[in-house]
Amino acid sequence: MAGGERPDLLVEHPNRDKATVKATKIVVVLLLLLSAALMTFVAIGGWEAMGGAKPILVAYVLVYLLLAFYAARWNRGTLPVSAALAIVLLIFAAIAGPQWLERDAVGFTDPAVASEALGIVTLLLVPVQVLLIAFAMRGFAQNWHVEVERRPEHRPHRGTAATA
Repeated sequence: MAGGERPDLLVEHPNRDKATVKATKIVVVLLLLLSAALMTFVAIGGWEAMGGAKPILVAYVLVYLLLAFYAARWNRGTLPVSAALAIVLLIFAAIAGPQWLERDAVGFTDPAVASEALGIVTLLLVPVQVLLIAFAMRGFAQNWHVEVERRPEHRPHRGTAATA
């Protein structure tokens, strides 16, 4: 047994059984995956036209996928990190979206996907990040981490007489 575990105690997480908590977890995971998918679309479609933002974008996609994995496993610590990163991404997307839409002048590199589509997808990241912030903080307030220790119930086996 690992250190600190006792065979005579069971650890339960009572808040994880509630329907609202399960729904919040699913929404957080889906919003993280949707954000990663939108960022991947922008990365693939605009790779040729992006300057120094490539490593940051790739890192964001990988971190969001990792956060989705840990949130799906009930890791409460991912929720405030997800919200904080969503705030930064929201700011980047709000600034970058209009820049993609204004790439109709001479001298800009043409991306693989139309710059208008990349601008719309980038601006779509803004409301997705707002929702991610809201649901991550809601999940944080739901106390996914609360553990209750209890002793297993000792019941007489079937077929044995209970003493009075």
